[in-house]
Amino acid sequence: MPNAIEPTSPRSLARVRSTRRSARFGAALATCAVLVLGVTACSTGSGDGAASASSSEVALPPAGAGFDYQLGGASAVPDGASVVARDSTDEPADGAYGICYVNGFQTQPGVDWPSDLLVRLPGGEPLVDPNWPDEHILDIATDPNRQAIAARLATSIDGCADAGYQAVEFDNLDSWTRSDGAFDEDDAVAYATLLVAEAHEVGLAAAQKNTADLGARGRDEIGYDFAITEECDLFDECDTFTDVYGALVFDVEYTDDLRGTAAEVCDRVAALDPTPTTIVRDRDLVPADDPAYAYTAC
Repeated sequence: MPNAIEPTSPRSLARVRSTRRSARFGAALATCAVLVLGVTACSTGSGDGAASASSSEVALPPAGAGFDYQLGGASAVPDGASVVARDSTDEPADGAYGICYVNGFQTQPGVDWPSDLLVRLPGGEPLVDPNWPDEHILDIATDPNRQAIAARLATSIDGCADAGYQAVEFDNLDSWTRSDGAFDEDDAVAYATLLVAEAHEVGLAAAQKNTADLGARGRDEIGYDFAITEECDLFDECDTFTDVYGALVFDVEYTDDLRGTAAEVCDRVAALDPTPTTIVRDRDLVPADDPAYAYTAC
């Protein structure tokens, strides 16, 4: 990915219960934003207020469109799918609405970060995600840290836009639940607002990733435009997302942990109104030529 300081790598995204460099980072700003929903919000100061960049001109994915989640490697787009999420290290799918995956709240393996931007344990070692031991938790407890981290990730966001993606998803929004109390939900909201503002600045829509606990804060405070969820049927929370984003919810269920069969999953989500776009994939999201590949569209 061009100019990517924080590259991402293909990975399985097993759900754990309980992401253009701009001069505005590190500087005060005063901006009025007209959001997709038509609400006007004004923010003055460090970036901890309401979403500060306009999302009125970003392109949203078509509600109810077919979907694929290809984080384990790019492959041919399945018949009927016109919305495709890929890792930022891959090019967007030709002819599809492209969503670019960025690990917004944790580090990527092999990428060095300044020690003062990582959550540290009492002994000084960086805190790791227990489910991803090669990923460290970014320390978003203070506004200076949030500004510095967002400025680094701005290059990855720019790379998504330059590659031709229409949207970006920032993973690990719920990292506060694994931070050992180093920061909280409000800190995550303040930091996510910076990332979404940068995405909107370069013409990208922004997807909320999981984190049903946010309720409407993701849309109303952060400025997310739609949602990507993992296993919202398994955890019986799809309507938590559709209550906020309507039919602009794209859900991935995994074959190794379903409530019943794939057909039963599809029957349940079809009964919801609005209905999330739902697919059932193999856990590692491998390309279509891999024997472990699985894909069912509801």
